[in-house]
Amino acid sequence: MKLSIIIPVYNEIKTIDEIIQQVQAVTLDVLIWADHANEKHIQLERELVIVDDGSSDGTRDYLRGLEASPNIQIIFHEKNKGKGGAVWTGLRQATGDIMLIQDADLEYDPRDYPKLLQPILEDRSKVVYGSRFRGGPAKAMFFWHMVGNRFLTFVTNLLYNTILTDMETCYKVFTSEVAKKLALRAQGWGFDPEITAQILLCGYRIYEVPITYTGREFIEGKKISWKDGFTVLWILLKYRVCGYQGTHS
Repeated sequence: MKLSIIIPVYNEIKTIDEIIQQVQAVTLDVLIWADHANEKHIQLERELVIVDDGSSDGTRDYLRGLEASPNIQIIFHEKNKGKGGAVWTGLRQATGDIMLIQDADLEYDPRDYPKLLQPILEDRSKVVYGSRFRGGPAKAMFFWHMVGNRFLTFVTNLLYNTILTDMETCYKVFTSEVAKKLALRAQGWGFDPEITAQILLCGYRIYEVPITYTGREFIEGKKISWKDGFTVLWILLKYRVCGYQGTHS
């Protein structure tokens, strides 16, 4: 069984080497319940699908040096499309049985992979989100970012009849079956509500697990602002009103 780790990258020269090392080093030997009385280990193969979204800070030159590396695909966008565009490119190139989205900025810890994968490998869910608000160790967030996140997650729950705690988390993990039903169009920060709306409207329920989170400061390159919240609200409302039937591939 193979895990495809999708890494969208834009101007992350300070962190790209470290995140790739962390992703390569993490164990993919996951302990699961085989039946009601016995446990077993599942060892997953890994594939890194790194999509450079038009970086201009030297990230592209660094990634070109990795193009011959085993188990790594490098894809270059000539123009910046936004996180959603980069993830969508990565998903279409990935060949794994399970897809996991990993940001390149070191806010999320790859050592959480086993707990993210466990519900899928035990057939408890086909979609798992890593929540920053379910009690895992976390560096304190900006207060208004937390308020904004909670509000947008509340709107998601209200519109889609679910009980998520962290719709905008980076860690979204799902099977290739789910991936084949997605048709992502949002290019920038609209990615999170769009993929969540499509998943829920296709009838999948999302399993959440607590994760580690080390949020970075604006001086360290944090990019999201309050204006992005309007994009999120629009996409949530659009899919609720217009619906989504999924692809037929």
